[in-house]
Amino acid sequence: MRNTFGNLFTLTTFGESHGPAVGGVVDGMPAGIDVDMDFIQAELARRRPGQSKITTDRRETDEVELLSGVFEGKTTGAPIGFIVRNQNQHSHDYDNMCELFRPSHADYTYYYKYGTRDHRGGGRSSARITISRCVGGALAKLALRHLGISVQAYTSQVAHLALSRDYSRYDLSLAETNAVRCPDPDMAQQMEDLIAQVKAEGDTVGGIITCVVKGCPPGLGEPEFGKLHAQLGAAMLSINAAKGFEYGDGFDCVLTRGSEQNDRFLPGEGSPLRLSTLTNHSGGIQGGISNGQDICFRVAFKPVATLLQEQPTVDINGHPTVLRARGRHDPCVLPRAVPIVEAMASMVILDCFLVNKSIKM
Repeated sequence: MRNTFGNLFTLTTFGESHGPAVGGVVDGMPAGIDVDMDFIQAELARRRPGQSKITTDRRETDEVELLSGVFEGKTTGAPIGFIVRNQNQHSHDYDNMCELFRPSHADYTYYYKYGTRDHRGGGRSSARITISRCVGGALAKLALRHLGISVQAYTSQVAHLALSRDYSRYDLSLAETNAVRCPDPDMAQQMEDLIAQVKAEGDTVGGIITCVVKGCPPGLGEPEFGKLHAQLGAAMLSINAAKGFEYGDGFDCVLTRGSEQNDRFLPGEGSPLRLSTLTNHSGGIQGGISNGQDICFRVAFKPVATLLQEQPTVDINGHPTVLRARGRHDPCVLPRAVPIVEAMASMVILDCFLVNKSIKM
C-alpha cells in the first residue's frame, strides 16, 4: 500500500479506525516555523465526530501528541511524528459484518486484494484515518502563513440545495458559524434541515465542497505529469467518498466558446511579470502552473455508503444475505470533510512551493 503523500513535504500515515491510535510522520517541514498547538487542535476539532446533531454520535477528543521535530515551540526541520489515540470505539457494533460485504464500501476490494480485512469500522479504509491528514494540513497551513497563502473551503451544495458558483459573492468566514459549514446562513439552515431529515430516515446524502486558495504565487506546478491541478485532483480524490474534481469553470466550460472562456491579461503591480487577469475562468491555473490568481476548485462527495436500513448483499462465501447496519455514522460527510479538503490542498500547495524553490536554487 502507498501510505506516503507528497514529494518534498511528505505525510506518511498509519493506524486503523478501531486500533489503539492513528498517526503519522511529516517530513520536509521547513525549520523555524512557530508550532501553534491550539491552532492544530482546532483544526482537528473541525473534523472531530460528534460535533453537531448532523454528524456521527461517536465521541472522541482527538487530542494530538507531537513526538518529534519540534523544539522550544518551533519546527527543527526533522521529521515530525504524531499520534492521536482512539478512545470511543464500539467494535461490537460491527460483529455482524465480519463475514459479509457492505455495498459500496471497501470491504470486498480490500478482501480480494489482501485476502484479509479489518471489519471494525472499515479498518484502514475508515474516514477516521483522515485525522492524520488534518494534522499534516495544519502544519502546512502554519508554513503557508509565512508566505501569505490562505486556504478556505466550504460546503457549496447538499443534494439539490446549491450556492452560486461565484465564491466572491459570499463572506467565506461565515462558513464556520454553522454546523454545515456553508457561508450563506439561510442556505445553511436549509441544508441542515435536509441532512437531519435524511438522518431520521436512516439514509444519507452527498454534495459539493468548494475550496479557494488566495495569495498563491505564479509558477507552482510542473509541466506534463506534475501539473498543479492534477496534483490537487489526485489529493482530493484520495479522500474517502470523493467522486469528482473540477477547477475553474470545470465542466461548465463546455457551455461557452473560447472567446468567452479566455482570461484576458492585465498589467500587474510591482513587477512587469506579475500580471493579473480580467476574469478567472481558469481557476488560477494555466498550463498546469499557477498564474497568481485565486485557485478555485470543487470536490463532489457521494452519499455515505452505510445506511441504517436493511440492504441485500453477499457474504465472503458468495451467499446472499441481508445487512442490518449498526453503529454511529454520518448522514452526510460534507461538514467534516471541509477541513480535510483544506488540509490536502495546503499540503499540495506547500509541497509545490518547496519543489519550485529547489528548482530555482
